[in-house]
Amino acid sequence: MLHSLLAGRAKSVIFCWSELKVGSRKTVMAPPILSLALPSETGRVLSIQSHTVQGYVGNKSAVFPLQLLGYDVDPINSVQFSNHTGYPTFRGQVLNGQQLWELIEGLEANDLLYYTHLLTGYIGSVSFLNTVLEVVDKLRTINPNLTYVCDPVMGDEGKLYVPEELISVYREKVLPVASMLTPNQFEAELLTGLRICSEEDGREACKMLHATGPSKVVITSINIEGNLFLIGSHKKDKDNSPEQFKIVIPKIPAYFTGTGDLMTALFLGWSNKYPNNLDRAAELAVSSLQALLQRTLNDYLRAGYDPQTSSLEIRLIQSQDDIRNPQLKFKAEKYN
Repeated sequence: MLHSLLAGRAKSVIFCWSELKVGSRKTVMAPPILSLALPSETGRVLSIQSHTVQGYVGNKSAVFPLQLLGYDVDPINSVQFSNHTGYPTFRGQVLNGQQLWELIEGLEANDLLYYTHLLTGYIGSVSFLNTVLEVVDKLRTINPNLTYVCDPVMGDEGKLYVPEELISVYREKVLPVASMLTPNQFEAELLTGLRICSEEDGREACKMLHATGPSKVVITSINIEGNLFLIGSHKKDKDNSPEQFKIVIPKIPAYFTGTGDLMTALFLGWSNKYPNNLDRAAELAVSSLQALLQRTLNDYLRAGYDPQTSSLEIRLIQSQDDIRNPQLKFKAEKYN
């Protein structure tokens, strides 16, 4: 069904090629965009996130895994830095809202703005986030069935690392248009105003987030009394309670960069393959991520480096088999 819908949309692209003139030779036709003319069975993703030249965070952490899972992914880099900001120094550029919109207008002018999914991660300003909301509206005028997967990156472990005014924009404007939300514990608390001190609190926070818009919510990491787990919640229709589950996650004695960006990408990838089984998608996503983290830790130890002395760059390329075909080692426990 997805293939036929995309193929139908792509017909106009096939017959609207631009004419090119090369010197004095005859006019030739530009080739079609094959990701539109012959779309993948999975979908076409527009990913608006940060980018680093070295290392794997933001789009560098999300695009490759989604491609491995069969998606065509077009990245827009909200920032382009030499490296992530955990290093002593970094250099680079920041995209503003007007520049983002110019890219969208360029895609639209060439009939290239058809996407099945929008993925967003770290956004550092209210103006840029408001432009992202305009992008959501624009994409849904072209594809009303667009799935918007939002990782509301605002902070972690009680520390806010975006301007405080972004919280209200997420609450009031982003949540109502999001399809899936993947906050961590601290971000879920900011969005709901509920302090999460127990599993029941986590489940209630998911319900509160459902009430604002997204039908799928995953609180990707909850730490209560030293126990780490995620809670997933899928509200399939407005008249019934959401289906909820948890997955217990082992604590690894190290800090890794880019894991949240990777986790959200994996949730997008697997939940689209299992649209009615968020728990199955979560099992696959967690199994992939944990295998990658363990490989990263082992490789640092092999290199003679103490992994607890600084943040670790994840071994994304070396873990591609774990992303494409994860061994299912983590099982979801469904709540009654």
